[in-house]
Amino acid sequence: MVDALRDGEKCVCELQSLVGDDMSTISRHLAVLREAGIISSDKRGTNIYYKLSLCCLETFLGCTGELVEKRVRSQIDMLTTR
Repeated sequence: MVDALRDGEKCVCELQSLVGDDMSTISRHLAVLREAGIISSDKRGTNIYYKLSLCCLETFLGCTGELVEKRVRSQIDMLTTR
């Protein structure tokens, strides 16, 4: 969900379709992220929209994504050179 919010704010229904979980599970995860200060919410009519509230989170996710990608490539290289 955090990765999806990197592209901009999304309503809970959009997040549910992206993640594919039931609404109660999505709501619990969003509550945890909101309490941790990672996301913020804004109610508009009957919809609640969520967005990232930590400006450094995108940099952190990009950095860790690159690290994971390098490790996976290294493991694949090791398997293919055997």
